[in-house]
Amino acid sequence: MVIYMKKYLKRVIDDILKERLEMIGAIVIVGPKWCGKTTTAEQHAKSVLKLQDPDKSKSYLELASIKPSVLLKGKNPRLIDEWQMAPVLWDAVRTSIDNLNEVGLYILTGSTSVDENEIMHSGTGRINRLTMRPMSLFESKESNGKIAIIDLFNSSDMDIDGIKSELSIEELIFACCRGGWPDSLNKKTKKAQLFIVSNYIDNICESDVSTIDGVKRDPQRVKTILQSYARNISTLATNKTIMKDIRANFSNISEPTYYSYIDALTRLFVINNIPAWSPNIRSATAIRSSSKKEFIDPSIAVASLGLTPETLLYDLNTFGFIFENLCIRDLTVYSSLVDGKISYYRDRHGLEVDCVLYLKDGRYALIEFKLGSSEIEKGAKNLIKLDNLIKKHIREDKLNIKAPNFLAIITGGELAYTRADGVKILPIGVLR
Repeated sequence: MVIYMKKYLKRVIDDILKERLEMIGAIVIVGPKWCGKTTTAEQHAKSVLKLQDPDKSKSYLELASIKPSVLLKGKNPRLIDEWQMAPVLWDAVRTSIDNLNEVGLYILTGSTSVDENEIMHSGTGRINRLTMRPMSLFESKESNGKIAIIDLFNSSDMDIDGIKSELSIEELIFACCRGGWPDSLNKKTKKAQLFIVSNYIDNICESDVSTIDGVKRDPQRVKTILQSYARNISTLATNKTIMKDIRANFSNISEPTYYSYIDALTRLFVINNIPAWSPNIRSATAIRSSSKKEFIDPSIAVASLGLTPETLLYDLNTFGFIFENLCIRDLTVYSSLVDGKISYYRDRHGLEVDCVLYLKDGRYALIEFKLGSSEIEKGAKNLIKLDNLIKKHIREDKLNIKAPNFLAIITGGELAYTRADGVKILPIGVLR
């Protein structure tokens, strides 16, 4: 199945953006290049300033240095695309909001995080930050969206039995390889769709990691770091492990240099590590605290390693790690409507759960990612064991934490259902 997009496909962030523009003076949308920030912002803007316009960029930047307020003139909401090219615009926007005392005035978009030293004021109370990610399977029309994650929080006993995913394993693998890059859906062939992420990585390696802060970085080193990260995707591999892997190709890479590259890739929203969840149910020394290695989109791992849909179909063990990255991307998108956050749990006693999906109001779910049915039993045991541990400490130690709202295993399978022990089985192809 080749998804071919001829028109704008609505994104989850559209509803959030519309709502926030009625609450605050400006919204800044950040996220990786090519994830659709500008296109989405244009759906809500009434005037646009594109600082990267090759015919006008030089004039815009000169004007920004002399009188930035001139660039803010236009119908509101006014979109300022790639605003970080002229960081002074941040303070100009903040001042304009103070003077006008209105909401919904500006939308700023950017593909890199900005050094806070370049900004005079934080914009607190005036500018709200939204992070946009590549498209989820629901946004690209590959998940039928029959089960909303938010609905499970609101009604954990809802009947999901028999709900089916139409996504085959071959289609799921291709979706991971292609990624959630909107422009890939404008391509008519699978080869062309897969090319988008390869081109994305080339751009990151050849120019973006150097232009982000003006520090020249070796493109081959960037590729090697991405490859090593990809080999350790969805694991707790330490930075020492990754550096050791890298030194097989670059023996002279120092620790400060390595962290400089990692910082650049993080600021470009390429790397998206997942933090540990640390409830007070074990001693501090028992709970692992290192980050789980992930990318903003699973296709980055696939392309970095030179894998193809055909090779992954016959290497489902490797695909299982990539599938986890896909699930994290999609859950992050789906839960963004309620400010959801994702972490993982693992302790030295061997108990681990792939995902703790935490909402702003304190509700949370324990979730495992299992590609096939053969691993479901193991995942369910982990979930129930951690659930029992949490409830034990709530009961005996008056632990100041709620019990999980629900336990679930997200799979690459076809059928949704609730097990006799209460664990929900959720195919990724039915979620939204």
